[in-house]
Amino acid sequence: MIGVTLQSNENIDRALRRFKKKYERSGILREFKKRTAYTKPSIEKRLARAKAARRHRIFSTN
Repeated sequence: MIGVTLQSNENIDRALRRFKKKYERSGILREFKKRTAYTKPSIEKRLARAKAARRHRIFSTN
């Protein structure tokens, strides 16, 4: 559970901004979307191969 404690004399907008940053960094929304959408195992393998190929291309050129 993500929480933000208000400092003394802190603006609510600033605390909300800190909360949003923590929320984005934790990856909760990304994980939620990943769990709600089903991808076939064959598509997962295809995406993993493409990701590995991109990574190989990037590191082989340096």
